Amino acid sequence: MTEAKKPIAVPKKAVKKDDIVKVDLWSTFTKGIWKENSIFVMVLGMCPSLAVTSTLEAGLGMGILVFIILTISNLIISSIRKFVPSTVRIPSYVVIIATEVTALQMLVNAFASDLGETLGVYLALIVVNCIILGRAEAFASKNKVVPSILDGMGTSIGFALSLTIIGFVREFFGTGMIKLGYILPLPFQIELFGGFGLSKYSIGILTAPPGGFLIIGLLLAVFTAKANIKKAKEAEKEKAEKIKKALEIKAKLEAAKAAAAAKGVEA
Repeated sequence: MTEAKKPIAVPKKAVKKDDIVKVDLWSTFTKGIWKENSIFVMVLGMCPSLAVTSTLEAGLGMGILVFIILTISNLIISSIRKFVPSTVRIPSYVVIIATEVTALQMLVNAFASDLGETLGVYLALIVVNCIILGRAEAFASKNKVVPSILDGMGTSIGFALSLTIIGFVREFFGTGMIKLGYILPLPFQIELFGGFGLSKYSIGILTAPPGGFLIIGLLLAVFTAKANIKKAKEAEKEKAEKIKKALEIKAKLEAAKAAAAAKGVEA
């Protein structure tokens, strides 16, 4: 008798983790704006937040440039993530980001020279910005293109909003007005609040480097306190729900005991 042939085992195709994990696109986009804000929550990117936020326009300009770089770098890195060996991963990211920053710096010098002069060396230092490298390593290198783009957009929008808030507070309380169109290439030049005579009450040190430390520290304290209050309220709400459930269970048990006792009396 001939032996029965054993069925040939066909190896299953390996499925990578990032091909099966479903990503919540809206959460991916919004988490970097507030929940994981780079400056006020994660406390990252403090160098540009201190150096270029003496005015609202400078902070906003840096935020716009980081938005462009982070979104494009996440797109490219996510697209090539399967082809880059792990041994040269970080150097590859640096080369990609450096190429983008060099091209963007040429465009800024050509079309927004005042912004380039204001940002100075900090424009070139976007290459080693920990936020950009961090999102490339932590997210773009492990996820598909669309979620990576949304992650870059959300993180950079949160960063830009933070710089704008810091710049607004420093410029307004440091000079008594907000200038628009003097640094960014806007079609107008305007001085908001300039006619109210607030300049005589201004605190000049806020536009100097020590003012950056002071304002960022105060804003960090405010946002941290707000987050702690929210966490405390959520903890109290969760505790109240647990107590409510425990009381409901206790009431049901007592009702069940009373019903059993009543049945015993009747018997």
